[in-house]
Amino acid sequence: MYKTNTEAQALVNGLKEKTLPEAVEVVLCPPFTALSTVAELIKGTAIGLGAQDLFWEDEGAYTGEVSPVMLKELGCTYVIIGHSERRQYFGETDETVNKKVKAALSHGLKPIICVGESLQQREAGETNAFVAGQVEKALDGLAPESIPQVVIAYEPIWAIGTGRSSSASDANEVIGMIRQTIAKKFDANLAAQVRIQYGGSVKPGNIKEFMGQAEIDGALVGGASLKAEDFFGIISY
Repeated sequence: MYKTNTEAQALVNGLKEKTLPEAVEVVLCPPFTALSTVAELIKGTAIGLGAQDLFWEDEGAYTGEVSPVMLKELGCTYVIIGHSERRQYFGETDETVNKKVKAALSHGLKPIICVGESLQQREAGETNAFVAGQVEKALDGLAPESIPQVVIAYEPIWAIGTGRSSSASDANEVIGMIRQTIAKKFDANLAAQVRIQYGGSVKPGNIKEFMGQAEIDGALVGGASLKAEDFFGIISY
């Protein structure tokens, strides 16, 4: 919940002044109130647009919610689903995540599905079982052909906004396990096509280490994306 329309405009204009590397896909996920402003500003650029959440129905008596149809019309190509803050504060469950993933895919939106364990779970040695469970439930009932459209973001809850990031090798190990989980549920060829990102206190100073890992395909950036300079430092690592 950062950036008014005016602030979002300044951030996008700051990014547009830079030469973004062609090899990196960049997607901005502003709050709902800034989506149409940002959509207008990134026209003609290679920057993509995503939303931070969606509801699983196309329309109806769901005051305050935003549907996949609305997001699609604004020009969104991606949508974040099941972020740990949504799970923690707003009652998001594995079941609602699954419904939202299906709704996104049915309207041609690529879901960025967030998974990750708490510090307590990590210290208890439950990371793999818990995260694998989240992945399996999120992908439940999906058609195999839709799997390459899915992005998974591994965000250990204890590393979000805390300044503490997972070590690159630890993150790589969990992400490798996520890929194996997808391979077991579908097949290895489909699992290889899924983009799996790391998120959690990613910054210009540590991005290179994460991106040097074999299993990590990208980053879901939080606080460091709020300043054009910092975000560009990550994109152009």
